[in-house]
Amino acid sequence: MSSHLLLVDAHHYAFRSFHAIRSLNAPDGSPTNAIFGFIKTLQKIVGILAPTHACIVWDAGLDPERTRELPQYKANRSETPQSLSLQIPQIMEWLDAAGWPQLVQPGTEADDWIATLATRASRLGWVVTIASADKDFLQLVRPDVRLLNPNDKSDRPWGPAEVEGKTGVPPALVADWLALVGDSVDNIPGVLGVGPKTAADLLNKFGSADAVLAAAPNIKAEKLRAELLGSSETLRRNRVMVRLKCDLPDGPELQSLAPRPRNPSLLRPMYQRWNFRSLLAELGPEDGPLQGELL
Repeated sequence: MSSHLLLVDAHHYAFRSFHAIRSLNAPDGSPTNAIFGFIKTLQKIVGILAPTHACIVWDAGLDPERTRELPQYKANRSETPQSLSLQIPQIMEWLDAAGWPQLVQPGTEADDWIATLATRASRLGWVVTIASADKDFLQLVRPDVRLLNPNDKSDRPWGPAEVEGKTGVPPALVADWLALVGDSVDNIPGVLGVGPKTAADLLNKFGSADAVLAAAPNIKAEKLRAELLGSSETLRRNRVMVRLKCDLPDGPELQSLAPRPRNPSLLRPMYQRWNFRSLLAELGPEDGPLQGELL
């Protein structure tokens, strides 16, 4: 059986779980909505994909190169709610007890580590599935690197055809497409007047953002021509901003990302503290035999 690496955008799922479950508290009153939602979501993902290896990747700061290029990068994002901040260390504690490898590297963004690990695994012939709704990951998709988008209720990982259906361009052109369109989520302004469809039409006609710039003097639409002619610096900057880094140094060895056996002696008091009775029941009798991994 070939190796299958699951890469999870951890903060995305923590935030998603926090907002999906509005109110859930432990007996002591502390919030547990994000914890419970994260655990159940990971259970579902693993049930769908059955990966042989996995890494739950956390953001640990903004990329210095991107912030130098655009100081307002991601500055539009609101602060993490305190009730979620309290739960993230507990999610990480649970991941350790449940045997799931995780990665936190100061000064790096989860997106770049996911891109780096996906690239390394693909080069070894592994299948890779990235779990996230972040459209930046669309640029990584190819036949052996797929995207499981939680906004797609079909629960089928996306391949190149789905990416092209979503954006209008193949994965190889997604970074150029994002450079033209910009990304309001990350506070990256695009070329004025160029929306997703216009960007896709230009790229499919000319083949790249550089080719679009080269052809700009001959574009008939006066307003679009003028905006493109003045966009060379915007596009240069945006490609730095949106292109994921696939070559970060160091990091975990891929073979070390095989899930470890769960540790019921650590999980049981967590579930009791949080009053997660259904998950506690999954562990079985306290003195019973280990029945395999939790998820």
